[in-house]
Amino acid sequence: MDVRFQAEGIKFNFRAAGILIEKNHVLLHKQKEDHYWALPGGGIELGERSRDAVVREFEEELGCTCHVKGLPWIAENFFTYKDIQMHEVGFYYVLEAEESYFREDSFHGLEGERLVYRWVPLSAIYEYPVLPGFLPAGLQHIPRVTEHLIMEEK
Repeated sequence: MDVRFQAEGIKFNFRAAGILIEKNHVLLHKQKEDHYWALPGGGIELGERSRDAVVREFEEELGCTCHVKGLPWIAENFFTYKDIQMHEVGFYYVLEAEESYFREDSFHGLEGERLVYRWVPLSAIYEYPVLPGFLPAGLQHIPRVTEHLIMEEK
């Protein structure tokens, strides 16, 4: 069971996301109906380590076998999604895949058409609406030590 709950009008989400870069492109995804892009990942299950969660999510969603290389960001993010106040704690891991998963065109993962994936050139990242807002600049210069971020997105 993912660590997600709603109380007092706020929904909490505990998430792990992966930074997978190939050929100077970063892998992003979005919900089919959303306009913004994010790093792939998903909910952390109760009792699960965040680094294990991101590896599991990439395997489940893409059939991608990855290894964690680093943890540049832990982010507390406060935002509104579909008229719901959200409080998300996210762990953002640099990943390395055992084999290349790069594709030129958008594609769907193993879970069907709910999510759309795309390899976005890092040089063009600012042309895409990417959330959380720190990612476009952050992906240009990924820190070598973990940074703790607190953001309020409007």
